[in-house]
Amino acid sequence: MKKVIAILVVVLGAVMNVNAQEVKTVSLEQTKGEFTQKSVTLAEGTYIFEIANSNVGKDVGFVLAPKGKTDQANHIKEAYVTSLAKNNTKSTSKKVTLKKGEYVYFCPLNPTPQYTLIVK
Repeated sequence: MKKVIAILVVVLGAVMNVNAQEVKTVSLEQTKGEFTQKSVTLAEGTYIFEIANSNVGKDVGFVLAPKGKTDQANHIKEAYVTSLAKNNTKSTSKKVTLKKGEYVYFCPLNPTPQYTLIVK
């Protein structure tokens, strides 16, 4: 019985460790009219986007969309921040699973140019 419990503890620990490593955070900073990161390259996987409002002077958000499909109908809604990032604060998105391809990110509230995010 002790061996069974020990094996279950080891297996459960390994599963929890793998799950914890699956979601990575991508930190992006906005200043007035721009993101400081002009492009991002990621591996396929699941991410949370953390958006920092660095003295923009107003609330900011985050939009992620497939390249060439930036109308609102194609926005990746899970990538929206869960609440707008107020001046000199941060906000995060929900979990977003990205497949290989090209995407763009931008903020229509700040407003910023569209920047490239590549998933390899």
